[in-house]
Amino acid sequence: MIEMAYAAAGSEPTGGIAGWATDLMDTLGAPGAGLAIALENLFPPLPSEVILPLAGFTAAQGRMSLVAALFWTTAGSVVGALVLYGFGALIGRDRIRALVARLPLVKLSDLDRTEAWFARHGGKAVFFGRMIPIFRSLVSVPAGLERMRMTTFLIYTGLGSLLWNTAFVLAGYGLGDNWRTVEEYVGVYSKGVLALAVLGAAAFVAVRIVKARRGAGEHAREREVVRDRIF
Repeated sequence: MIEMAYAAAGSEPTGGIAGWATDLMDTLGAPGAGLAIALENLFPPLPSEVILPLAGFTAAQGRMSLVAALFWTTAGSVVGALVLYGFGALIGRDRIRALVARLPLVKLSDLDRTEAWFARHGGKAVFFGRMIPIFRSLVSVPAGLERMRMTTFLIYTGLGSLLWNTAFVLAGYGLGDNWRTVEEYVGVYSKGVLALAVLGAAAFVAVRIVKARRGAGEHAREREVVRDRIF
């Protein structure tokens, strides 16, 4: 089976995510690759940069067709995105607003601006978001919250997923035994995206803290002025 092909090539995944994905593909074939990608959408720590090149390598070994690998991994991406879209729709806008109203440093006006931005650029956000690690899964939730038209969501999700999946499946197919090279390069990309996200969040918090302190200082000065006028 697939494990025998890997062993013969000297690149058998014996454990971890690669071993788990190998077992799925060995048992189910191309639909197993689709199932792995669907789960990757729901659990972002599962790395598509491992599963997709592995599916391409498996196709190169003749254990599934390249077309089937592309079809099922893209179908898995869409199914996983639909589950997260449904989760966002289930939570609903009112619950999110109630939650945001209780959060420190975050204002409802921030949410309003985010909703307005998503209303204008939601299609592009879903399309390009499918090609950004971490956010490729999370972008489906605001789409559900805003009740983006289902046809629009499916089109942009399908196209973005097809481009992302095709690039990595073909890379694994072409690299053969060196398919893990893809994981190494994309790992650097993923870490860069995560670092930018953390820096952005830190900058947002820092700005809000500074504004809150300035606001508190201005209120204190106003109270002093009022007190001086009274006494």
